[in-house]
Amino acid sequence: MGFEKKMVQYDDPDEEQEEDAPAEEGEEEEEEEEEEDMVDPLETIRTKCGETEHCVHYKELLETCESRVGSKSNTLEECTEELFDFLHARDHCVAHKLFHKVK
Repeated sequence: MGFEKKMVQYDDPDEEQEEDAPAEEGEEEEEEEEEEDMVDPLETIRTKCGETEHCVHYKELLETCESRVGSKSNTLEECTEELFDFLHARDHCVAHKLFHKVK
């Protein structure tokens, strides 16, 4: 008998979720729209810098190394040096451009 009283008092939890769902969807849509409008300048500048001649050279070296390592089944070689060279070149380019856009 005590169990029935609790069920009557607390109602069905599915009904409460259905009532709140439309309001939550509207809030989620607003948040998504705000996130879509905001563009991270770091990512934009990284993309542009990655396409410069200097960075493309290092990226080609990295891709060559990755394909060489990927073609071998048993190797100790890693492309760490090539990756660091590419990231250093890209970040060097980004450093000169990013801080002009920061408020």
